[in-house]
Amino acid sequence: MQYFPTLARQFHAPLAATAGFLSGVVLLAGVALSQPSHGISMYGDPALPPDFVSLPYADPDAPKGGTLVDGNTGGFDSLNPFIQKGTPPWQLRFLTHESLLIRNYDEPFALYGLLAESVETDPDRKWVEFTLRPEARFSDGSPVTVEDVIWSYETLGTIGNPRYLGLWQQIDSIAQTGPRSLRITFNADNRELALIAGLRPILKKAQWEGKDFSDSGLTEVPIGSAPYVVDSFTAGRNVVLKRDPDYWGNDLPVRRGTNNADTYRIEFYGDQNVLFEAFKAGELSYLREFNAENWARDYDFPAVARGDIVKTEIPSQRPSGMTGFVMNTRQPPFDDMRVRDALLSAFNFEYINETITGGRQPRISSYFSGSQLAMQPGPAEGRVAEMLAPFADSLPPEAMTGYALPAGDGSARNRRNVGHAADLLAEAGWTVQDNVLKNVQGQPFTFEILLSQGNRQDQSIIDIYLNALARLGITPVVTAVDNAQYELRVADFDFGMTSFRRQLSLSPGNEQKLYWGSAQADQPGSRNLMGLKSPAADAMIDTMLQARSSEDFIAATRALDRILTSGRYVIPLFSYDVGRIAHVRDLTWSGKVPIYGDGVYFMPETWWFDDSP
Repeated sequence: MQYFPTLARQFHAPLAATAGFLSGVVLLAGVALSQPSHGISMYGDPALPPDFVSLPYADPDAPKGGTLVDGNTGGFDSLNPFIQKGTPPWQLRFLTHESLLIRNYDEPFALYGLLAESVETDPDRKWVEFTLRPEARFSDGSPVTVEDVIWSYETLGTIGNPRYLGLWQQIDSIAQTGPRSLRITFNADNRELALIAGLRPILKKAQWEGKDFSDSGLTEVPIGSAPYVVDSFTAGRNVVLKRDPDYWGNDLPVRRGTNNADTYRIEFYGDQNVLFEAFKAGELSYLREFNAENWARDYDFPAVARGDIVKTEIPSQRPSGMTGFVMNTRQPPFDDMRVRDALLSAFNFEYINETITGGRQPRISSYFSGSQLAMQPGPAEGRVAEMLAPFADSLPPEAMTGYALPAGDGSARNRRNVGHAADLLAEAGWTVQDNVLKNVQGQPFTFEILLSQGNRQDQSIIDIYLNALARLGITPVVTAVDNAQYELRVADFDFGMTSFRRQLSLSPGNEQKLYWGSAQADQPGSRNLMGLKSPAADAMIDTMLQARSSEDFIAATRALDRILTSGRYVIPLFSYDVGRIAHVRDLTWSGKVPIYGDGVYFMPETWWFDDSP
């Protein structure tokens, strides 16, 4: 997940947001499940039949073998990706552990059995029941049991990473119903929970008896059931994963043609520049590039010219999501929307885009832009207007009348927008006194911009932004810290402005509460970085989760998009609508692109080494 400094920030959001895959575009397509099935869909039957051979974008005949070398920036001080403490290699969460069900990323609303051979739920989705596969095994050869599953849900939900708390709070009971089966009953009216419950990682209970799961760091590697196991590591430098030769699920349809490399090695570098040079020198198997200008300009080194490195572009049908700089509304001056509006107006995107990407990447216009779920131009109409009307007095007027990001003139000075920003600041009580912006008490306008050290692109953007802020009499403090410090400070909301990325799906669901929900706003480690507390946003999310028609779902999502965008919480940057992967020549794939495009589920999971000439 290395979009600026690390791929984790690019793909972490959708994969961490356990339910971001459920379709809201196609709803109510049949009746809910009433008997055990090989898979489960939000509505109706899963698209793949019980006898499907493999996932649509995987090649079931892909050969196994080879060593795939990946690169991260920064370092790591933990090998447990399921707890709040420490910074683990982000890949471990996806490569070493499994869940009861698994996604099909070519189908935006369905899950299929992985550790579970079947899933069953009632028509109202008040409960869900799973039956484990008898052959399911942990990497040490011990069976995956119902006791392991129940312990995992409770442990992750109570002392695990905060991303697991939301589901646990909506579980009324979890109990064994047979030798290999368990039932989870919910306390909330939320049809998505039956699917989310199938996506929790399952850990081995016996491993942690008499040990502190929440403080394991580098001393204990959690035992999983997935194709890869941690073979060795050098603290802060690399982690080596080996494909388990006795992996229990090799013949499962959802696993055929996936996890093909024998060895998966993760190397750590000080920053993105060093990582890129390592790739050029042949130390890495592949590199994702998220800057279109870099892609066009920097990938002309000899290995590319010789054909030893191949440039591959992967299209996507996902919404844009939001990438930019988030403002922390928990602290002044960002608690004043006029200030946020001013800082957004002063941000000279057109000039920055030309400088950084050569103007090749379009700007994100809203959180769901580029999809059917995006807010529509102009005033709110129809069901969207009806849903927003009860909250109109508490929302920015533009949520109802329409909102568009301020557009600059493309020049370096951007006079009109900077002038508008000065007017907004004056309205909020900030005026220039002796070339310094101050309030009526004479206190200077200042705030901290927190960056991760390896993030060269964000640093370049901020360098340009500082010129505009200086013309307003604002001199922020820019602090760049290593990845571990960065994660700790962000978890404690210890920043004024910082980098932000939320990758959203075609089917937003419960993860929206984690991103924007009022209950998460003051919870340490929350993903609601802006500190949003909006009854209107909470109501739209609830409507999305309870929607019984596609019309209501789409309307609620468009209304939420209006609330978020018109609230001016994030200064949006570039849209990443195409995946760009540079890779060694013998690393190849099926040629079939899932509708979700690139991600850890696609590259490297379904790629393989082809040693043919």
